[in-house]
Amino acid sequence: MSAAGSEGERASSSRGRPSSRERLSASRITILCEGAFGVETAKTASTAVRYQPERVTSVIESRFAGRTVGETLGFGGDIPIVATFEEALAHEPRPEALLIGIAPQGGRLPEAWRAVLVAALEAGLDIISGLHVFLCDDPELAALAEQRGCTLFDLRKPPDDLPVGTGRAMRTEAFRVLTVGTDCNTGKMTVSLELQRALAERGVRAAFAATGQTGILIAGRGIAVDAVVSDFISGAAECLTLEAAADGGSSPGSGAAAGATDGGEAEIVLVEGQGSLMHPGYSGVTLGLLHGTLPQAMILTWMPSRPRIYGGNHGWVEIPDLDEVIRRYEGALAWACPDVPGRVIGVSLATYDISEEEARAAVRHAREVTGLPATDPIRFGAAPLADAIIQARDAATGP
Repeated sequence: MSAAGSEGERASSSRGRPSSRERLSASRITILCEGAFGVETAKTASTAVRYQPERVTSVIESRFAGRTVGETLGFGGDIPIVATFEEALAHEPRPEALLIGIAPQGGRLPEAWRAVLVAALEAGLDIISGLHVFLCDDPELAALAEQRGCTLFDLRKPPDDLPVGTGRAMRTEAFRVLTVGTDCNTGKMTVSLELQRALAERGVRAAFAATGQTGILIAGRGIAVDAVVSDFISGAAECLTLEAAADGGSSPGSGAAAGATDGGEAEIVLVEGQGSLMHPGYSGVTLGLLHGTLPQAMILTWMPSRPRIYGGNHGWVEIPDLDEVIRRYEGALAWACPDVPGRVIGVSLATYDISEEEARAAVRHAREVTGLPATDPIRFGAAPLADAIIQARDAATGP
């Protein structure tokens, strides 16, 4: 059912090569970010260098050429930044794929980047894209990929056989956790991956269900729900939840692809959230995920420096206080499961744009306002939230 490795790619002449999932989640990549490299402006790129730095051979961004990713972002180590694709191709080890490192609103391919994609295909590289525009539908690129035996991975291309949601997620024995946000781009995927790692360290089998293009890149599978026809969003979330529960999980990290399994069933399913109920542009996606996953617990993500909705022309919408946001999420979930409604059990903060002193004050504020565990999982670790999930799971399943 997952898009990656099926409808999400178009391949040719791939006999003798690793599987599509292995190539998607483990091949060596150079990342195209020209004019856009940054934590917020290139989330796909920054996530790749944070969670799979061993894969990244270089980043293409002429503004920072000669520097390292670590010097530019504050993480990512010694990955070099180069000015051109030719430099990236000449770098050792040679990349096996080109990753488009941005996924902007509207998801269009910058026209100036087309020549780079053509050069990558001519050099025999796969292309991985999280754009809303599907590269496999581009006649020139599709023909060149066929000719060169390359694969176009369109991470956002959904399966064509998705069902309408019918509440099947409630049948899982695995404890279901959904990340939700005060706004878009507040760390829902990041905390999901950090929690998967923290739970694995505690000996708990936690599976990560990717619902966005960047999560699919890391996990090697998933469905980008923002590209799904609205009637089927809850069904897509339901399918992902069931699949993750059945397949189990492992911690993301160097070497193996995140989401790789050892054959057992998951104890906890961490579903990556999207959008926000507070965001007029993307609330529909969030509600579909909420009612498809039917989570037994939610982790709320919050960016303290952002008082209003982010991006586009949505700045007229003020983000409510945390306790009000929690009330809205729990109320919306209760519509679909009034008998045993899921609760927000912790708050995850994104504080990369403020000082450590301000970040600690924000964590204290979140705890005081909500009465819940709170942390920035990158800055201070995910332990309080991992412990809260285990406690909630144990309380729900009983002795």
